[in-house]
Amino acid sequence: MKNKIKSIIFLIALLSITLIFPNMSNAQTRTVTDEETLINAINEADYGDTISIQNNITVTKPIVIAKELIIDGNGYTITGSSDWTSTSGNQTMFTAQLSDANLTLKNIKLENGPKYGVQAYDGAAVYLDNVSITGFKYGGVLVNGGRLEVIDLHLGYNGTDANNGIEIDKGAAATNHPTLVMNGTLTSDTNENVVRVADNGHLTEFTITNTSNTTNKVAISGDSLVLTDENNNVIAETKVPDTITSNTDIQNVIITLVANGKTNKIVAESGKTISEDTLKSHIQLETNQVIDGFFTDEQYTTAFDFNQTLSADTTIYAKISMVETPVPEEPTQPETEIPVKDETPKTGIENYTGLAVLTILLSTTTLIFMRKKRKYRIG
Repeated sequence: MKNKIKSIIFLIALLSITLIFPNMSNAQTRTVTDEETLINAINEADYGDTISIQNNITVTKPIVIAKELIIDGNGYTITGSSDWTSTSGNQTMFTAQLSDANLTLKNIKLENGPKYGVQAYDGAAVYLDNVSITGFKYGGVLVNGGRLEVIDLHLGYNGTDANNGIEIDKGAAATNHPTLVMNGTLTSDTNENVVRVADNGHLTEFTITNTSNTTNKVAISGDSLVLTDENNNVIAETKVPDTITSNTDIQNVIITLVANGKTNKIVAESGKTISEDTLKSHIQLETNQVIDGFFTDEQYTTAFDFNQTLSADTTIYAKISMVETPVPEEPTQPETEIPVKDETPKTGIENYTGLAVLTILLSTTTLIFMRKKRKYRIG
């Protein structure tokens, strides 16, 4: 009896999962090679299917997606045709539309189009992973009341008179506020307007979120929206209109660090302190240079207080000086007398004189001895 009850409970649970997620187990991969097969595959795709691109493709009209879908470009490029056909005023290459849309683009390059490369519209979610977008006349990505998550995105130059990378906006018909989530890396060929907040009268608020493992962050500091690198250095900065409220997980300030005639901007968390070691890590010293201290003025008269919590954008000046490295003296060698060399030519005369004297002495001695001997004999 107990086994029957367990079996019935298991079957009910299995049936419930099947009803809630009817297509989960049926997700499949559809291969495409041109515009026609791409559009057909998107229209025919079921919940969670993957579209696998196997060739460079040129598209002539916008592609709208209103379901959960993965498009894997496998490194190929989708290019907008010069003969572009607009659809109900929409001229974006890929649009994820309304709350049922959940679009992941990965391993793909998008190039050239009359408006935007990708749009997250009114509740739709877009995930960009190993995606490159360049050459679109209005901008790279439009977060139009939708949700954009950046995992790995590279932006080339997008826009006409000025670059426009990611535009945070809300159209007149959109009912949701836009959200940008940073969850990886965001790089750009230009630091102008990498992330920009539009001022069209419809956008009143937006949300910025940074995951704990993201490399690049998008932060709000006062009236500025800034993109930072992994060391919190400011890469790009744009102004947020006064009429728009930014919702963010952390409030920040910008530290402008002046050192060696160079200016570096650093994002720091508001309400906290910044350490001397943190500032030093952002300064590159030249040979024989040392940091004498950090000050709040160019004349180095007022030292910066590292115990003070940060509440507003702050400029800090690093005083740097040169240290002369003493040149070691070579040890003095003791003076030694050099013997005077006798330069007189050696003729052998001295030797001959001595020998002659010796010969004379020997001869004289011999003669005296012989005379005495002779005298004794005679007597």
